[in-house]
Amino acid sequence: MAQATQDRPTACLALADGTLFYGRGFGATGETTAELCFNTAMTGYQEIMTDPSYAGQVVTFTFPHIGNVGVNPDDDETADPVAEGMVVKWDPTQPSNWRATETLADWLAKRGRIAIGGVDTRRLTRAIRQQGAPHVALAHDPQGNFDTAALVDKARAFAGLEGMDLAKRVTCAQSYRWDQMRWAWPEGYTRQTEARHKVVAVDYGAKRNILRCLASAGCDVTVLPATATADEVLAHDPDGVFLSNGPGDPAATGEYAVPMIEGILEKNLPVFGICLGHQMLALALGAKTVKMNHGHHGANHPVKDMETGKVEITSMNHGFAVDSQTLPEGVMETHVSLFDGSNCGIRMTDRPVFSVQHHPEASPGPQDSFYLFERFAASMDR
Repeated sequence: MAQATQDRPTACLALADGTLFYGRGFGATGETTAELCFNTAMTGYQEIMTDPSYAGQVVTFTFPHIGNVGVNPDDDETADPVAEGMVVKWDPTQPSNWRATETLADWLAKRGRIAIGGVDTRRLTRAIRQQGAPHVALAHDPQGNFDTAALVDKARAFAGLEGMDLAKRVTCAQSYRWDQMRWAWPEGYTRQTEARHKVVAVDYGAKRNILRCLASAGCDVTVLPATATADEVLAHDPDGVFLSNGPGDPAATGEYAVPMIEGILEKNLPVFGICLGHQMLALALGAKTVKMNHGHHGANHPVKDMETGKVEITSMNHGFAVDSQTLPEGVMETHVSLFDGSNCGIRMTDRPVFSVQHHPEASPGPQDSFYLFERFAASMDR
């Protein structure tokens, strides 16, 4: 980690309201602007940083031990980090884990991502909760030279995520097949060789572990770009269609995603959506989405299944939500957040079409909701 001359701060986080946080920079040097969110997960910082749903965001980690287990190639959720940067309480220590192949600081530096340590993340998190997700500029200079007025201006100039279609930025460039299953001791990752169902997964920013969970549930998965049309999806003759997670404003992505989903629904195929895919499905069914104050990001979110009464502890990462008051006839709310009552799941009452806001694949997080992949597989047993 670069040391500042005479212990001057080497990183600065500037909020659009003029608030400044100083700390010690690590990872890449330079500047970036983004929306700021906080994540309450106690593990999985590498998976969080490589989750495409964090495009356009800097992540504040409320858990202080970030970097303590290093990084390794197996835990990437996509090829490179997508989150714009990270904010942590304590400087990363040397990794202490047999799986580590690299330090967090080196990993971030190689991938052009800026981080700041030594920040009062409790205070910062309170500010996010009270004021909403702020626009910020994050800078790392080993010499500690910052034009704070310019940083604040850059934070204020950030356009924000409302109206932004970020799925096109993080989706795959072309279609591909996926057969890798979930990690298991001692084999690690294995391949699906006895798939029972053909599934097309539409990639709005898909995490690898979602695709692994589909493969583990017995699916032969073909991944298509976010801009795929209904005809392109149906050309693969799928038994079911999966709508992935992803970043940005669902209404913006819906400009091209909704017509595709409407075309799929006309064919009466089973459909399963997660996160942005959940929001895309809701829009296609006639509901609306709204921007949340600070969103839900963490691995400890209680969600109630309204049909069974069961409460699941889930992993979440979203800044927009489906407005349950706009759900049309024939679509029921299946899950709600016990934190704020926001919508976390829907399904059609007359066919196997459903989606959830939370992440049943975890990575990181609890696996209470993994059964949803099995439910999707069962819906294709026709």
